[in-house]
Amino acid sequence: MQLKRLVVLGSTGTIGQNTLKVVARHPGRFKIVGLTAFHNTALLLRQIRVFRPAYVAVSRHQMQTIRQNCFLKNIKILDAETELERLASLPQVDLVVIGITGSGALRPFLAALRQGKIVAPANKEALVMAGDILMRAARRYKARIIPIDSEQSAIFQCLQGRRRSDLKKVYLTASGGPLAKVPLSRFSRLKLDQVLKHPRWKMGPKITVDSATLMNKGFEIIEAQRLFNLKLEDIQVVIHPEAVIHSMVSFKDGSILAQMGITDMRLPIQYALSYPECWDAQMPDLDFFSVRNLSFGRPDERKFPCLGLARAAARQGKTYPCVLEAADEMAVEAFLQGRISFNRIHAVVDRVLQSHRAPGHRLGIKDIEAAAGWAKEQARRMLGTVTPRSRLNR
Repeated sequence: MQLKRLVVLGSTGTIGQNTLKVVARHPGRFKIVGLTAFHNTALLLRQIRVFRPAYVAVSRHQMQTIRQNCFLKNIKILDAETELERLASLPQVDLVVIGITGSGALRPFLAALRQGKIVAPANKEALVMAGDILMRAARRYKARIIPIDSEQSAIFQCLQGRRRSDLKKVYLTASGGPLAKVPLSRFSRLKLDQVLKHPRWKMGPKITVDSATLMNKGFEIIEAQRLFNLKLEDIQVVIHPEAVIHSMVSFKDGSILAQMGITDMRLPIQYALSYPECWDAQMPDLDFFSVRNLSFGRPDERKFPCLGLARAAARQGKTYPCVLEAADEMAVEAFLQGRISFNRIHAVVDRVLQSHRAPGHRLGIKDIEAAAGWAKEQARRMLGTVTPRSRLNR
């Protein structure tokens, strides 16, 4: 049995913690080479004691805390703000799990691909921002991308053993998020705890807010378009509140394959880590006798206009998806800080997109980063005039 050597970017987040749970359930199959965290030093130290990585990367203000721990004498401490690319490129690493959110994942993602590694991304933003660049790099350097994101993992699984030319349509399922049953008239008065209460998944605050606006599903449209080389019109979002089916693929012969399972991120994580093998998940199977209904509906884009914004950005291509992601990052941050109401997230992103003009030449990574920087600055200017909203729960 060949040992798989892993780097986990964002080991203290939801994806990182679940990745390490999968690793712990399969002793002797993995070696943790590197772990990274920005803020949760206490949890990182506990992970280090268990998994003994050769490298850790932390933010600069946490480095002293890490160094003071005597048991870390043989561990190299890197700067998480500048050295994630180095960590993702180490020759002794086979697979890089990307569990960090936001645009900070882009550079280490690309660095790992350029070294021909397997990359298992839970991060949507990198593929949204620069999917064409990342996919070109994967092809050029014979790297492999195996998605952890549950919907993309489901599509990946449904396509195994099938010819790409036989594919007809992809159905991305969505639970509807925490606001599925909340009327639009209440959106301007929503409190933060209402928005962060997802009915099915336990996720970080940024992705939970994106789930509430359905921007998360819009990102997945763009992500699927890049990962599986799809036309925009071949991707359909389906509201499926039970979250039993994680996505579906239809083929031109009329058959449809659906990937089903319990709502637990450890399943797609293990699939990516064990691929192409199939290991015992040591978890309960889906209980079909407890599933009373499988319902499906169309998303209400009047209620959730971010989904339409994402489709428009995907249609325009170039740097528009990048601008979409960067503006959303700033708008969601402002909402989480209580500076804007929930229904203003869409308005900020829309205004930034309307102001954008994409370059005409073939894009490089610097063009993407420049567009993201421009979008964030535009969003800051718009948000700088907003009065904090004291009624939001902090």
